[in-house]
Amino acid sequence: MAVFKGAGVAIVTPFTKNNEVDYEMLGELIEYQIANGTDSIVICGTTGEASTLSHEEHLECIRYTVEKVAKRVPVIAGTGSNSTETAIYLSTEAMKHGADALLLVTPYYNKATQKGMILHFTAIAEAVSIPIILYNVPGRTGCNLLPQTIATMFRNVPNIVGIKEASGNIAQVAEIMQLTDGKIDLYSGNDEMIVPALSLGGLGVISVLSNIAPRETHDMVYNYLEGNISGSRELQLKLFPLINALFCEVNPIPVKKAVNLMGFEVGTLRMPLTEMEPANVERLVKEMQAAGISVNKEF
Repeated sequence: MAVFKGAGVAIVTPFTKNNEVDYEMLGELIEYQIANGTDSIVICGTTGEASTLSHEEHLECIRYTVEKVAKRVPVIAGTGSNSTETAIYLSTEAMKHGADALLLVTPYYNKATQKGMILHFTAIAEAVSIPIILYNVPGRTGCNLLPQTIATMFRNVPNIVGIKEASGNIAQVAEIMQLTDGKIDLYSGNDEMIVPALSLGGLGVISVLSNIAPRETHDMVYNYLEGNISGSRELQLKLFPLINALFCEVNPIPVKKAVNLMGFEVGTLRMPLTEMEPANVERLVKEMQAAGISVNKEF
């Protein structure tokens, strides 16, 4: 059985004015997401600024989220690292805290050969007993997890069950599905490519967009899965300008601004990320309003 079908939100991490994790606001965001149809909470991913969280903060965010969600939807914990030892530590601790599955990004900066990535992910998988979704995002990590490599691990490592594919290359998505006989749990890692990924057998998306449009993102996936292809396509195209606005600066700068604009006090970003440029904020507000999202806070 798949970890989830539908839209999993790569949830932002709120900070207080003192730049500490705001767990109370995180709880509010989780409740908002579940109330609006989100199918899974993905905590401590790229959008959650995991790279600037201490290990203690990272694991406390996972523990808090698992407790707050209370099995209403699956909780997927981002525990990847460019250090295999660190990834094993975070992964085993996340499992102890009750995470339903793990999201493991490819090793970044030091990168790795395809053989090295097989050894890396296999070592982590063997240290835990919960499902693993691999995360391929070469634009951020500098290395591309190739379809044959993914297929090799899917065949040989029992708890490697899925892939969040964010290469932006639809031909690569097709090759992954062809080499795994369509059996791997495929999630789009690009909000602008949800419908194309579903057309190749995908089960859903791990989404930035879901932070501000959870119901619409859920509906986009489930319309497709239930046979309403035109309804799914209509939502993809309607939300396309908003998706572009959410990535007009590096993620999660725009989406965190958008969540603040909706009235949730999620605070600023941790350096080296900086606040959004005013012209881009205006563009974001325009596209949020065009998509029917209320902007409740002065910007």
